[in-house]
Amino acid sequence: MRKDQARVEVTEVRIASLDLPKSGFTAVARAEAVSRLREMGLPTRRDEYWKFTDPASLIAAEAPKAALFDGKEPQLFGTVASVKLVFVDGVFSEWESDDPAMAGVEISRLAEAGRADIHWAQDLYGVLEARGQDPVARPLAALNTAAASDGVLIRVTGQASKPVHLVYRHASETSDAVLHHCVKVEEGAEITVLETGPAAARFNKVMEVDIAKGGKFHHVRAQGRDHERRAITHIFARVAEEASFKSFTLTANGQMTRNECVIDIAGDDAVAHVAGAALGDGSYGKFHHDDTIFITHDAERCESRQVFKKVLKNGATGVFQGKILVKPGAQKTDGYQISQSLLLDEDSQFLAKPELEIYADDVQCSHGSTTGAIDETALFYLRSRGVPREDATALLVLSFLADAIEEIEDEALAAEIVERLEAWLARRKK
Repeated sequence: MRKDQARVEVTEVRIASLDLPKSGFTAVARAEAVSRLREMGLPTRRDEYWKFTDPASLIAAEAPKAALFDGKEPQLFGTVASVKLVFVDGVFSEWESDDPAMAGVEISRLAEAGRADIHWAQDLYGVLEARGQDPVARPLAALNTAAASDGVLIRVTGQASKPVHLVYRHASETSDAVLHHCVKVEEGAEITVLETGPAAARFNKVMEVDIAKGGKFHHVRAQGRDHERRAITHIFARVAEEASFKSFTLTANGQMTRNECVIDIAGDDAVAHVAGAALGDGSYGKFHHDDTIFITHDAERCESRQVFKKVLKNGATGVFQGKILVKPGAQKTDGYQISQSLLLDEDSQFLAKPELEIYADDVQCSHGSTTGAIDETALFYLRSRGVPREDATALLVLSFLADAIEEIEDEALAAEIVERLEAWLARRKK
């Protein structure tokens, strides 16, 4: 009983600290999010989907301090022709950003557009997040909807002329950024959204993506650099008939990262792919990385893929919680899920909870999860041909991650991801 009361008290303290807008199209959604948060309470280790990950640093009243880190690396995707929108500790930096009109899509900022009483995003802001609370509560997403200070609102009516690149910079050791993005892809439209950077000492982000019939949404992001940063991110997506959602995440560094993705496949012949590659080295400080995925099939002849790979060393921890829910009537479903870890020492660990819940009888669904060490036979083969042990290990790690990287459709973007992985591995040779 005391623990339940403690949850209530912590939740009420956070709610009391919120400065909610009293007007604008987000006001109602924010108030409803507060009600959801109050009903659910902030998460604790006692919650089923938080038993592998301690949420304490994500729910604390103040962000834990995170030292700034500059690896002197060039900006990822810096050579890609894109429209860059820069946020520094969660605050939009106009002078560092490109003109949003260059993307050929409608882009506005939540901080500015949110003051209006009428906006297209009023039918999306907080809507998919609210739907994504059932059957699993996601209170930190509700907190985001209530408290988000800024974000981008993107409406795509055709083929975007350039990718939209959201660049997150970390400049203060105590920054606590809360951003909320909404992306509406109209019928037959297509866009690529890129995300890079550590964002803040603590980062809470929600992205709601609504893809209409025949629309395509491509998403590639990289979370890295700062060793002490903490982040909780959510993607809520609704995929209509013949539409496509594809997302890939690269994570390196960071003390604690949890990425949640909740996808509702709502139209026939739709496709949803989610993939991730994580590299954790505990010698630079604690590394804990959690991917929690929930994909619902609610239409016929749809395809989903979950492909997650983690490489862990020096006491790093990886978590994967993935579920495929096939509702009655969702016949001809093709659902695939794989989560694998490569442990480079005996001190690291991988915790997995794959799930299938199926209420249709004409489906093809599979899931698998494995944990292992470097293949000594393959390592011996490379070394016998003159490849130094460190280089051979790096080659095997890249081979292990290849399945996840192949989920990126754009070859140029995939090549930059591989280049960054190679650089990370080169810096961590024993």
